[in-house]
Amino acid sequence: MTTSFKTKGTCSRRIDLEVEDGIIKSVAFVGGCDGNLQGISRLVAGLTAAEAADRLRGIDCDGRGTSCPDQLAKALDEFLQNQPRD
Repeated sequence: MTTSFKTKGTCSRRIDLEVEDGIIKSVAFVGGCDGNLQGISRLVAGLTAAEAADRLRGIDCDGRGTSCPDQLAKALDEFLQNQPRD
């Protein structure tokens, strides 16, 4: 499943996610620090959405109260909350 998340408080404007069976297949940030965000995207590929969110949640960028990794955690949390329960 592919979804997009509008970020708040960061240089990136949007995060596009592809998750299959709870595993992150791809992440693409729109805007922000290209090299760093490509690195984050590659590091989380193959992780479960829940594990990646746990690792990234709460990271702060320069006192903003959030960061691109934190916004990715929020996007993953939102994605997980919207999944049908068995």
